[in-house]
Amino acid sequence: MRIMHTRHTMGFVARGITMARFTALMACGLLFGVTSVQADTRTQFNASCATCHSAGVLGAPKSGDKSAWAPRMKQGMPTLVSHVKNGYKNMPARGLCDDCKDSDYEALIRLMAE
Repeated sequence: MRIMHTRHTMGFVARGITMARFTALMACGLLFGVTSVQADTRTQFNASCATCHSAGVLGAPKSGDKSAWAPRMKQGMPTLVSHVKNGYKNMPARGLCDDCKDSDYEALIRLMAE
């Protein structure tokens, strides 16, 4: 197989990074990118949910308080996602995360319930 060197690949070779090593690094990035989902969820939590759920503001169940989350989790994920999207008690609609999708809300709820 012949490798076509471009301006970009030549920069890697000049830095001592072979194409094989570059390919291996790219593969690792693709494999380990899966773990970034947890990091993205944590980032979303810190940007929105943490405002109330870190300290239990206005009756919000604290993140990580399994005893507070257990009865809520028994209601089922569709109910909990509905509460987030529509607002519930003191929680505003969309829970301060206007760009979240249902799957994001589910991941955030699971994170807080852990």
